[in-house]
Amino acid sequence: MTPEPDLREALLAAVPSLRAFAISLSGQVDKADDLVQDTLLRALSNLHRFERGTNLDAWLFTILRNLFHSEYRKRRREVEDPDGSYAGRLKVQPEQGPHLDFEDFRTALFQLPSEQREALLLVGASGFSYEEAASICDCAVGTIKSRVNRARIRLAALLNVDDVDDLGPDSMTRAALQG
Repeated sequence: MTPEPDLREALLAAVPSLRAFAISLSGQVDKADDLVQDTLLRALSNLHRFERGTNLDAWLFTILRNLFHSEYRKRRREVEDPDGSYAGRLKVQPEQGPHLDFEDFRTALFQLPSEQREALLLVGASGFSYEEAASICDCAVGTIKSRVNRARIRLAALLNVDDVDDLGPDSMTRAALQG
């Protein structure tokens, strides 16, 4: 929508005052020019909201001020990182990995015979000694040791764990995190 000639002239006449105000707010000429341009674009796209007979300059200055403060709030949440070095140092493990690993572990755990699962949970998860676990299960200490050992071997086979490095993130995730 093209503004009427008198409104167009009033918009253009306001530019120097808008620019001065924008410079005083931002302290930088290039940012001020961008702010004035954004103000004029916003004003033109919302010209239907301007009430004829009211103060056009006040309306434009309000738009400019609101744009400046919106941009300021947005910039406060942002981190200057022109070369990307800050972003390069940010490393976050994918969130779904541990959840999926736990589900795989749980599924494998329930594939163990109940005696092995019970012994492994008492010694490995609950922290009981072999002697305490044997007392709880009413069997010999050697039997508990044997059940725990068999459970660990079977669990490792079910989870395709060949060595300690197989625990935690997979090799591709580890390589990506090392950047």
